[in-house]
Amino acid sequence: MATQKLYAGVKLREVRTRLGLTQKAFAEKLGVSLPYLNQMENNNRPVSTGVVLGLAQEFGFDVTELSTGDAERLVSDLREALSDPALSAAPPLADLRLAASNAPVLARAVLELHRAYRQTRERLALLDEALGSDMATLQPSPWEEVRDFFHYCDNYIDAVDRAAERFACPDGQRADPFERAIAALGDAGIDVVFDEETPLRDLDREGGKLRLSARAARATQTFQLLHQVALLTQNDLLEATLDLARFQSDTARDIAKTGLANYFAGSALLPYTAFLNAARDERHDLERLADRFGASIEQIAHRLSTLQRPGAKGVPFFFVRVDQAGTITKRHSATRLQFARFGGACPLWNVHRAFETPGRFLRQLAETPDGVRYLCLAREISKPGGAWGAPVRRFAIGLGCEITHAKGLVYADDLDLGRGFEPIGISCRICERTECHQRSVPPLERSLTIDPDRRGLLPYRIER
Repeated sequence: MATQKLYAGVKLREVRTRLGLTQKAFAEKLGVSLPYLNQMENNNRPVSTGVVLGLAQEFGFDVTELSTGDAERLVSDLREALSDPALSAAPPLADLRLAASNAPVLARAVLELHRAYRQTRERLALLDEALGSDMATLQPSPWEEVRDFFHYCDNYIDAVDRAAERFACPDGQRADPFERAIAALGDAGIDVVFDEETPLRDLDREGGKLRLSARAARATQTFQLLHQVALLTQNDLLEATLDLARFQSDTARDIAKTGLANYFAGSALLPYTAFLNAARDERHDLERLADRFGASIEQIAHRLSTLQRPGAKGVPFFFVRVDQAGTITKRHSATRLQFARFGGACPLWNVHRAFETPGRFLRQLAETPDGVRYLCLAREISKPGGAWGAPVRRFAIGLGCEITHAKGLVYADDLDLGRGFEPIGISCRICERTECHQRSVPPLERSLTIDPDRRGLLPYRIER
């Protein structure tokens, strides 16, 4: 398996600054020379094992924070952006890693430029519609801006998560979230009514009445109640978090506020400490956890991917939801596997096969082109409309972790974790595999040879 040296200069410098120490004092406490510390902070050298141990012993630092997902996310996003056909050649992977680790602000600026370029190109393709519209400024799509906000927060918002935990466990013990939410809404002057006609949730602020669909599942009703609790009782916290994010449009801010209210609801339904302990006790059995907390399988899987509280992290998972067309509708990764910003997921991944076996978990041992191995779970999720003739929404969710954490999952018990790994990729546009039978488009970083007298798996040969 491939191994990577740990370059974490930016994070190391942040730790020292937070502690209020000079480089000299910091070096002395870590037992290294001043020049050596300087080289590590500037990513000229990897962080040594001795320094990692020193951070843990001297400062009680959670060393898993050094291997922050930000750098891997930036590398993946940069690689995809800079593989654009408009560029003559993408920089080497080593250069991208250096930029992501040593100059993350510059790396994000490059991503913003690429996003603006893509939008310009798309608007020019629809010039007849764009004529006469206000195109004085280019702004990122509100959905993309909010997606990136949660993406680079590691999908963990500490202040909101802790506020939700305090709400869910008022006396240190987890209360029934359904009853707790109804009581909180009552204190805010809101009566809750369940009826057959409400689509899902409808609040009449002036009348002081919240209508919820009586057809929705109990887990969905609880989540919607908690969402409304967040908007009514945690508004100052949500607004303060939005102020820090500095979104470029009111639309993005509104979308993000809904996202933060959803985050509060999920965190209150599955409060951090109680859920983390239960996940370990149940060895991450999604069905047992769903029964234990009165939640849906999707809610459990999503929450598992957010357990990234400093000093109390859970197993780092990736989580994704796709529709029947293969479009990614939710994504997050606390692992080295990062999903493509544009397009769908790799067709070799078992999440696409989940639609063929509704109600069952599929397991897959998978290996990405960088040599990292994963245990992947997939399951089809149906969301009935609640009545005859009502549309049924179908999705598939994927959850997985690196194989080093697999023994903590009940799903790995009868698997041979030493072999049988299927090759998967991230996106055909940037995948390095040359002999993939499911490749849809050529990789942007490689040149092609077309031989009209020869045909293999693909109608072209990818040069190494």
